[in-house]
Amino acid sequence: MSTAYIVEAVRTAGGRRGGRLAGVHPVDLLAASLDAIVERSGIDPNAIDDVVTGCVTQAGEQSMQVGRMGVLASNLPDSTPAVTIDRQCGSSQQAIQFAAQAVMSGTQDVVIASGVESMSRVPMGSNATLHMKEGLGHYKSPRLEEKFPGIQFSQFMGAEMIAKKHGFSKDDLDKFALSSHEKAIAATQAGAFENEIVPIAIETPEGEEMHTVDEGIRFDASLEGIAGVKLLSPEGKITAASSSQICDGSSAVLVVSEEALKKYGLTPIARIHNLTVTAGDPVIMLEEPLFATDKALERAGMKIDDIDLYEVNEAFAPVPLAWLKHTGADPEKLNVHGGAIALGHPLGASGTKLMATLVHALKRHGKKYGLQTMCEGGGVANVTIVEAL
Repeated sequence: MSTAYIVEAVRTAGGRRGGRLAGVHPVDLLAASLDAIVERSGIDPNAIDDVVTGCVTQAGEQSMQVGRMGVLASNLPDSTPAVTIDRQCGSSQQAIQFAAQAVMSGTQDVVIASGVESMSRVPMGSNATLHMKEGLGHYKSPRLEEKFPGIQFSQFMGAEMIAKKHGFSKDDLDKFALSSHEKAIAATQAGAFENEIVPIAIETPEGEEMHTVDEGIRFDASLEGIAGVKLLSPEGKITAASSSQICDGSSAVLVVSEEALKKYGLTPIARIHNLTVTAGDPVIMLEEPLFATDKALERAGMKIDDIDLYEVNEAFAPVPLAWLKHTGADPEKLNVHGGAIALGHPLGASGTKLMATLVHALKRHGKKYGLQTMCEGGGVANVTIVEAL
């Protein structure tokens, strides 16, 4: 089987809901990452076999096959195919895995995996809620209701269940949230994100500016401030401060074959070592990365200590904390440049966003193996292991 290589990985800096990227149409936001991946890698645009785009809320400005719309808005030739996929929060991580599978199978040689989500312009869940309000039906069918009577598939409820199951206190969650901001602050100030961020031109009251810094980072974050945020549920432990931030952004990863490396004179930055996806309990839902990691490591013939850096999406603080507890992983290797609590979670863009941060962090810190995992709606999880080159 052929090997799949990552040549380049980029992302936009995150924009807060209603913030600096709210004036940018998601199609144009995606096009910016597609253009950047081509320009920075030096690949011939005509060599792109396919573009696989993750997007969760495929409605409104993100409807009509947003991946293809992004290609048409970009500098890629109109002859470039594209497809849009939804594996919830893992959509663009799955885009990476589909791209790698295409390359490894020998059916394609050059594939862009990408993702986009403008949560300001296309509110989360609006592809379902707007239909419900119009009386056009509900995703929960009679057979599904029979299997899960009265159950609401809620990621928030699942996160609270994880906190309770694993014995995490509110203070544990608040301290983890603070560490996310502290690491993101340190990474930003050290210039750790410069090689992965795609500048986006935005209009401000002072005129046009380039958006290059993640807007969600609280540079004045304190434990007291985080602890003072109101609970999302009176009986719970999670607050908005210990949850991922609603975010606008796009990202892209270029995946190629060894033949393409030689043909186009490309320099790889990582080799894809393992691709895993699993599914489990759809109610607690967000716990699946724990078990998916077990399977990925077993399939790769590795132990958790063999991995140098981990990117575990911070959908809610209990998720990475439970992952650390379950795997016995070193907390010092986790989300070393901060995570979604500080940097934002632009749903469909987060998979390729995390990969951009992971591969650049491996290079920056002189490390070899990286593991990325993402909890996803419905109790699904992806794990991708890469080897820096």
